Amino acid sequence: MTQPAAASSASEAAPDREADDAIVVRDLRVRRGQKVVLPGVSIRVRAGTVTGLLGPSGCGKSTLMRAIVGVQIVEGGEVTVLVLPAGTPDLRRRVGYVTQIPSVYPDLSVGENLGYFARILDVPSARITASIQAVGLEGQRDQLVETLSGGERSRASLAVALLSEPQVLVLDEPTVGLDPLLRADLWRTFHDLAAGGTALLVSTHVMDEAERCDDLVLMREGRIVASGTPPALLEKAGATTIEEAFVALAVTP
Repeated sequence: MTQPAAASSASEAAPDREADDAIVVRDLRVRRGQKVVLPGVSIRVRAGTVTGLLGPSGCGKSTLMRAIVGVQIVEGGEVTVLVLPAGTPDLRRRVGYVTQIPSVYPDLSVGENLGYFARILDVPSARITASIQAVGLEGQRDQLVETLSGGERSRASLAVALLSEPQVLVLDEPTVGLDPLLRADLWRTFHDLAAGGTALLVSTHVMDEAERCDDLVLMREGRIVASGTPPALLEKAGATTIEEAFVALAVTP
């Protein structure tokens, strides 16, 4: 069984790793039963950038992300994160992963959750306060997670992922259900992290979020249909919006 890893800027056929690549995926193939979910995907994700994985629900985004963090059984291909095979124990503290479903305990407060995970990760207690501040939950530190809104729970999960100051952060639909102001705050946080050198891979099916990304990977039915910076994709498609570009590029033979 081939273990996957991470990705950098996207491309249908990822070339040899470059110095700033944090994630490289080559010819990744994933099958579920009789169905091939990913038929040979190749992408790259650069360090210090926010790369958006854009596509409709069910197109394989979550499967690709699970492969990158090393929790997906794969049929073939290669995934490397920070030069190591995906899922390597040494990556445990260097890669953060935030799923669509909040990964915090509802019967503990925000602070208690972070304290618990900080002990597991063996990180200093100062990281608890820094992570809570990074996601804007200072006012909810002592509040039980079960009493938080859906958006606040998502931010609490992100705070947990930030505890170990990961070099790679994989975020699966992190802004679903958030109001526009909270979404804007989160995207500012993402770019602040990227400015510090973190590589972020953020999946979304919301087209207007795509323009907030440094690089984009457009995905449809398990395949990468295009990749590049938002301006480059707009120019390639002769479009004025990312949604128009996606439609044009997704149907191009």
